[in-house]
Amino acid sequence: MEPLLQKLEAQLAALPVPVALGLPGMRQLGPADAAVRLEFQDWSGLATFAAGHIGKIAEDYVEKRVRIEGRMRDVMAAGASLLPGSPVASDTSWWTQMLRRARSLALHTPQKDAELVRFHYDVSDDFYALWLDPRRVYSCAYFREPQMTLAQAQEAKLDHICRKLMLRGGERFLDIGAGWGGLLLWAAENYGVNATGITLSRNQHAHVNRLIEQKGLQGRVRMLLLDYRELPEDTPYDKVASVGMFEHVGQANMPAYFAKIRRLLVPGGLAMNHGITAGSIEPGQLGAGMGDFIGKYIFPGGELLHTSLVLRDMAVGGLEMVDTENLRPHYARTLWAWSDALEDRLEEARAVLVGTHGEEGAGTVLRAYRLYLAGSAMCFERGWIGLHQILAARPDGDMHTGTLRGAQSAYPFTRDYIYRRE
Repeated sequence: MEPLLQKLEAQLAALPVPVALGLPGMRQLGPADAAVRLEFQDWSGLATFAAGHIGKIAEDYVEKRVRIEGRMRDVMAAGASLLPGSPVASDTSWWTQMLRRARSLALHTPQKDAELVRFHYDVSDDFYALWLDPRRVYSCAYFREPQMTLAQAQEAKLDHICRKLMLRGGERFLDIGAGWGGLLLWAAENYGVNATGITLSRNQHAHVNRLIEQKGLQGRVRMLLLDYRELPEDTPYDKVASVGMFEHVGQANMPAYFAKIRRLLVPGGLAMNHGITAGSIEPGQLGAGMGDFIGKYIFPGGELLHTSLVLRDMAVGGLEMVDTENLRPHYARTLWAWSDALEDRLEEARAVLVGTHGEEGAGTVLRAYRLYLAGSAMCFERGWIGLHQILAARPDGDMHTGTLRGAQSAYPFTRDYIYRRE
């Protein structure tokens, strides 16, 4: 036991914020006025702490085997410093990769995907409304100017996507994984498109259809409860967006997913894929138990791929990448804004969740989301995961399409149009 205590004391001394540990039997290590305090019920939890297995510590917190006190920003600063090495290192053996692919194939059927999506997005609309912006945009914001509020940055992101897609009045626009309708409605109201959105979340489907009716957009905007694989291909779309959705597609389905988008596009049309990407070149998940935690409590079935693999699968699907933008630190700031908002309204959040999950379930969900939001912010800040907007085209084969010979699409092959202020 003494070697463990010595290791713990050395770890505490090296942390960037003061941390105290409550040991079984009322003993304490660390300063009494520490910024962060962890209380352990048994010695196995302390061994986990010493090993830097922060995902297991997070699980113990959610299951009430460990108590954590302190600001989430301080908790994450301490957690990152506990890691014994980089969490993006992955097992690259052919056997491990083959098993991951087989699991991906089995997990991502239409029925299972619907169940997994509803596990996360149907937690409670009122819960999400407490810490998201008024439009409930649940994806990376775009802080075009440093002083922007979260709400302003989310509107900037919606407009950034619409400008990249060169949306025009009357065009047929598809939003795959439309969430609570932020992009769908922004595109319809500000760019005059004929918009269709799809989701697997019953809550989101009902919410957006209420908004469509309230705004009088029936006939020009529709929201469908539908899997992307079931979308009809008889009348293609001029522009397609997928924001924060392809993380649920699965590695094994990625080429087919992009091939589906290609078939949904008119020749020469544009598609925007905005989503979270992995820091590791090889498929896998974050180490130190962090990936396991996210899979168990937040996004079961979620799979992240490195940008290079996404681009490969996009090309296999028949799409040409024409522009890629890395927004990783924008997502860190977005997540900290969400985390801070939730921390400011913990009691309200608990009351809302009690109504949908009961007393015990509410505590479990709230503890999981506190760590998920702050932990994700930390991961984006440190580059362990990323966020990329990838603009692609379906080449039409006509050398005369576009502003430059050989463009074969609406894309002008210059970025000026994206940033030109009107």
